[in-house]
Amino acid sequence: MPRSRPVNESSGGKSKDRKSKRPTSSSPSSPSHSPQQKHLNSLGDLHPTKHSSIISEESPTKRIKLTHPPAQESPQSVNLNQMYDFSRPNHIDLTNSNGPATMTAVQKKPLGMAKPPATSTDSGPKRLVIKNLRKTPRSDPEKYINQVWSQLHAALSAILADSRVPYSNEELYRGAENLCRQGQAPQLFTTICQKCKQGISSQFEEPLVARASTMDDIGILTAVLEAWDIWKTRLKTIISIFFFLDRSYLLHSPLLPSIEEMGTKEFRDIVFSHQALKPRIIGGACDLLVADRQKEKTTQGDDLLRKAVKMFHTLSVYTSSFEPEFLARSSSYIASWSDQKAESLDLAQYIKESWELINLELGRSLAMGLDSTTQKTLENYLFDLLVDQEDRQKKLLHTAEVSRLLHEDNRDALKGLFMLVDKQGLVSNLRLPFEAYIGDDGSQIVFDETREQEMVPRLLEFKKKLDSIWEDSFFKDEGLGHSLREAFENFINKSKRSNMTWGTDNPKPGEMIAKHVDRILKGGMRGTSSHAAVAKGDNIEDVDISSEDEDVEINRQLDQVLELFRFVHGKAVFEAFYKRDLARRLLLNRSASADAEKSMLTRLTSEECGAGFTHNLEQMFKDMELSREEVASYKLILDKREVRPNLDLDVSVLSASAWPTYPDIPLIIPRDVQKAATIFEDHYKVKHTNRKIVWKHSLAHCQLKAIFPKGNKELVVSSYQAVVLLLFSNQSNNNDIAYPQIQAATGLDDISLKRTLQSLACANYRVLSKTPKGKDVNISDTFTINVNFTNPKYRIKINQVQAKETKEENKETHERVAADRNYETQAAIVRIMKGKKTITHVNLVTEVIDATKSRGVLDMADIKKNIEK
Repeated sequence: MPRSRPVNESSGGKSKDRKSKRPTSSSPSSPSHSPQQKHLNSLGDLHPTKHSSIISEESPTKRIKLTHPPAQESPQSVNLNQMYDFSRPNHIDLTNSNGPATMTAVQKKPLGMAKPPATSTDSGPKRLVIKNLRKTPRSDPEKYINQVWSQLHAALSAILADSRVPYSNEELYRGAENLCRQGQAPQLFTTICQKCKQGISSQFEEPLVARASTMDDIGILTAVLEAWDIWKTRLKTIISIFFFLDRSYLLHSPLLPSIEEMGTKEFRDIVFSHQALKPRIIGGACDLLVADRQKEKTTQGDDLLRKAVKMFHTLSVYTSSFEPEFLARSSSYIASWSDQKAESLDLAQYIKESWELINLELGRSLAMGLDSTTQKTLENYLFDLLVDQEDRQKKLLHTAEVSRLLHEDNRDALKGLFMLVDKQGLVSNLRLPFEAYIGDDGSQIVFDETREQEMVPRLLEFKKKLDSIWEDSFFKDEGLGHSLREAFENFINKSKRSNMTWGTDNPKPGEMIAKHVDRILKGGMRGTSSHAAVAKGDNIEDVDISSEDEDVEINRQLDQVLELFRFVHGKAVFEAFYKRDLARRLLLNRSASADAEKSMLTRLTSEECGAGFTHNLEQMFKDMELSREEVASYKLILDKREVRPNLDLDVSVLSASAWPTYPDIPLIIPRDVQKAATIFEDHYKVKHTNRKIVWKHSLAHCQLKAIFPKGNKELVVSSYQAVVLLLFSNQSNNNDIAYPQIQAATGLDDISLKRTLQSLACANYRVLSKTPKGKDVNISDTFTINVNFTNPKYRIKINQVQAKETKEENKETHERVAADRNYETQAAIVRIMKGKKTITHVNLVTEVIDATKSRGVLDMADIKKNIEK
């Protein structure tokens, strides 16, 4: 069917300017949107209609020129009646509600007409066609608004009364949105606030106040939490309905709260802040804490307390109402607990239970969701009341109590003690009892005369224990580490005139360290392990040393001893005893390892004492090396001369200045030995003129071949023992030799002879028989060869009595060291006076102490005596 052409409402014509702008204003056939129409569009969703299809086409040759009347001023306000009035000029009623449309009727365009090409310059008139246009009924806006208000009132009342809402949430949401779009958001928010207040008051406040008199504080708290859960559920529904109000109006009003904030505030102001409920709510929460502290906790109580703390946070009353009461009650509880436990418990138990309380309180505060500032304040209360109070400091830092923990090696208690005082910055106060313990226990070890030989192993164990405590319990605190070293250094250098030092003021540890080193280098691992076992109270047989490398073990033992040696100030005592023991090891060939000897000397030279201290010790090693070369040269000459002596003579030529001094004990040596010694002396004087040789037979040792009825043996004995045994070589087995005869033949004094005979007739290897039997040797005793002597070993080494230290030698060494210290002090005084010319007495004493402390400082009285000399 052909479509009619539209009626041209304006003058037509071809457009000469294709770039002409499209008009932005509407013609009478396309009405503009006035303010009334804008209000209509805002409510258009309430009356949906079926949309009509609009078809517009351009003429193949022409465009319509649109004109519009002058713009009119928009009115400031439009009422509801004018909103739906379409009779005014310049408006077209598209709904045809007031009669026929004012727009010109359009004719249908005939079918078959081709669409003009895009390049056509002819713009014809436009036409507008509306299809399926239906007539819709007109609604009353005021009636709709009133209906929405009634629905929202009914919905709020139903929600607050916990009854069924008669309308859907979507319908209520649309209604609230339309009210907001109509500018009634303030009235709507005011209505919600009033409804919420009434609902909270009637549904929660009045029932809770009425029941308060019949419930305890925990019951009140439980009821309030139930009411709070109910109110949150109802408030969530209200927020979902009035979400548009919340987002469009309240969000952009800084002075107005959101619906959630309003609901929370109203619950807080009406229920929580009620004078009959507030103290009991806070009291109920604190009562739950008290029940938990009294070990009456339950799962229900924990959940209740956690919910209460969360409610306090949400209501913004945690800091203002709950926290002060909680901290006040906690402070009172902690103070009472501390007073009770401090009186009834010892230090170790008090420390243990204090940490249990701290962990329990802080763990509870974290589990219950308490604020971080509350946890920090509670932690400060705990440490202040448990540690920082004056009476608590006296208990925690009591010297006797701390010393007992250290003596018992209670690592856990010491660790807890350190952590307590460290939290309050009181670690420096722990130094005094720590130093006192080290000084007391260390002094007991040093001055224990009954266990003198165990001094060094005990000191090593004591040092190891202190280091372990410092690392494990005190976390390597720098201040306590300094205290450990200082206290250890102080007690190990204490001197006391006693029988242990033969009336001198020489420190005893220097002597015992030298003897311990001698045991290590002489006996190897077995010697050190046996003393360590004795120090620990173990059996020597239980010490298993077969699986360890001996050289590694010896070096480890030497490192430990040198660590102890570093604390010793007066090294003169150590030097004297170490030199004497080293001489015996070298001369008697008693060293377990030559490498260990050189390693020890290297340590003393490079790490501890310096070259000046070890100069004589190095000379001793050189003498032994030169002696071996000299003896080899002597034997080579004898071989060239084809001289075959009856015995194999080995001589050690020593420098008198480097070696210790030994007493000249008279001894009548056998004729063959004397002859061999004379031959060597003549040989030596030929090579080295102007040198004097003094024979020290007390240091010699021999190897004898003995023939016993039950087997031949090879005996390794000292020179004294060899001289005595050779007296029996030409005697029959039944001939006895009396004590006076032996003394006349050997020339030994009573002390040396008795020790020698005792080692041969009363010790483990009894190659001689004594009459009468007994352990002691008397002048009236007689001796003969033990014909019944037997032993599975062929080579037997009999203990060399003269190699053992005697009391006289010990006394002599201490006296010599004391005398040398006086000489060194006097020399230091002379050097200082020559340099200073004039100096006060106090400054002189101070400089003398500094100059002599490396060798051993004298007492103030002795220094004064040397100054006066």
